[in-house]
Amino acid sequence: MSDKIHLLSDHIANQIAAGEVIQRPASAVKELLENAIDAKATEITLNLKDAGKELIQVIDNGIGMSSTDARMCFARHATSKIKHIDDLFAIRTMGFRGEALASIAAVAKVEMKTRQAQDEAGTRICIEASEVIVQEPCATPQGTNLMIKNLFYNIPARRHFLKSNTTELKHIWDEFTRIALANPHVVFRLRHNDEEQKFLEAGNLKTRIVSLFGHSYEKNLVPVEEKTDLIRIYGFIGKPESATRTRGMQFFFINNRYIRSPYLNHAVQTAFEGLIAQDTFPFYLLMMETDPAKVDVNVHPTKQEVKFEDERLIYAYLSAAVKHALARYNIAPSLDFTLNPEITQLPSVNIPATPIQTLQTQKGYLYQSFTQKNQAHLIDSKDNMKRWKELYAIAQQQPSTIEPEIPTSTGALFNQEEEESSTASENSNTILMIQGTYLLSTIKSGLVLIHIRRAQERICYDRIKDQQGNTAIAQKLLYPETRETSPSDAVLYADLIPALQDFGFELAAFGPQTFILHAAPSEVPASEAWNILEALFEHLKQSQEAGNSPDKRTERLHIQLSKKMAQYMTPVHTAEQQQALIAELFSSSIPEYAPDGKKIFTLIRKETLDGLL
Repeated sequence: MSDKIHLLSDHIANQIAAGEVIQRPASAVKELLENAIDAKATEITLNLKDAGKELIQVIDNGIGMSSTDARMCFARHATSKIKHIDDLFAIRTMGFRGEALASIAAVAKVEMKTRQAQDEAGTRICIEASEVIVQEPCATPQGTNLMIKNLFYNIPARRHFLKSNTTELKHIWDEFTRIALANPHVVFRLRHNDEEQKFLEAGNLKTRIVSLFGHSYEKNLVPVEEKTDLIRIYGFIGKPESATRTRGMQFFFINNRYIRSPYLNHAVQTAFEGLIAQDTFPFYLLMMETDPAKVDVNVHPTKQEVKFEDERLIYAYLSAAVKHALARYNIAPSLDFTLNPEITQLPSVNIPATPIQTLQTQKGYLYQSFTQKNQAHLIDSKDNMKRWKELYAIAQQQPSTIEPEIPTSTGALFNQEEEESSTASENSNTILMIQGTYLLSTIKSGLVLIHIRRAQERICYDRIKDQQGNTAIAQKLLYPETRETSPSDAVLYADLIPALQDFGFELAAFGPQTFILHAAPSEVPASEAWNILEALFEHLKQSQEAGNSPDKRTERLHIQLSKKMAQYMTPVHTAEQQQALIAELFSSSIPEYAPDGKKIFTLIRKETLDGLL
């Protein structure tokens, strides 16, 4: 029997590795920009064509490479960063594994020109599918000029699964933004299809934030600066009023490396607790510097996931730093009377007070206020109990006896035989509102319980679908509103404008990253128009990340818009309003389910009621 196990060729091994390291054009952009930073470049230019699918070119003025290094850098696991195992725990550079260029060369056509300052001539090298085609001397400025052409040209299946240019360009903007923020001392240029998209001059961190995200951020930035023996934390957080309903403006950097950490994000969100709405997200850009030995960056090929030696301590320092910054600039109270459970176990906290100290404490205002507040439910106040009959009377309001005009098409509730045999008096329905959330209506076969908000969402969804292809009714805003966005968000906002037009939102570009809202759907209060847009945009970003098709994206927008518009529908407090809601609900082709698939009503049959008693 022949042997079955064999070694993979270097080319196939590199293609497999490329699937881990180079997932899309943005992955290649990230690796090349980080290499330029490691080469001590002070000016970096990124040129793109077709959202990076046709061309990714990074030009830097770094230290360059010799002819030998130019050849070796494309070999797998060739690196200048690690010589001993101990070096792995003292990494301060962006790249160190020696996988990126080898992976890129396996799935693209690569051309590189590079020269060191002391060399008279540079080196030009061309590689296709891991094979060196040309290596020769050339005239080139100091630094490196690396071009990636036709990414995934030799793996059609991978290229086929790339998303639209809008989505891929958005991901490139994300990577470009993170690296530009981490290196404000470097000049950056970005060009797409021969048009300059962004030019960033060298400066400090604040000027870099304003240059990337717009001048509206300048007045909303709060500096953070804390230093301990373990870690230094610095950067900026946004004032609570600048919080948005979209994610994406939250940045953590550890030793100048961008990282993702839901755990640390929770620390910042907790610090803002009580200052921002529950469904909003604050801006923050926080840089952390610590001993590289205390953080492991070698967790994931993208190096965006790290492990800290003591994650809980970093969490505590980060939360305290943000709270201190908010208090220092009079944004939040500086006093916090809640003790961490771990702190309450310290011996100094648990030392019993003397009788004199206890007596003095009990005379204090804070003690009396606290005890009165927390024992209020024990006070036997007969005066307060006198109102219970009034409250009970409100709950016992007379129900409506108006019969809702429910179409006969709702066979799920009424069968034809019952309807034909029912008299007018038997069809007389009673409608009760329960806790402001449900409508309970009597029918011949029992009771029907309707979820009000979901019914309103179904009605709004049907109205939106009926308007599809027609001009939606919109109301002009008395004062058009403008908003600045990040570069990556601006790409998606521009792509969203035609779809929003169908819904009644008149949104227009007012600059590279600025948009102006002229009108909103007539059902939406003008003051809430931007909030609804931000909520829609957040779902759009999730749809893009999930790789949904344009049709699915439109459907998601329909669903989310119906949810938002339902919040502003006329309340159903009167009998006439309740009747109208039920009538419109059951005129729908799908009255049983809300747009997101949740059940709208349930039938409680008379037999079930009889069995309860």
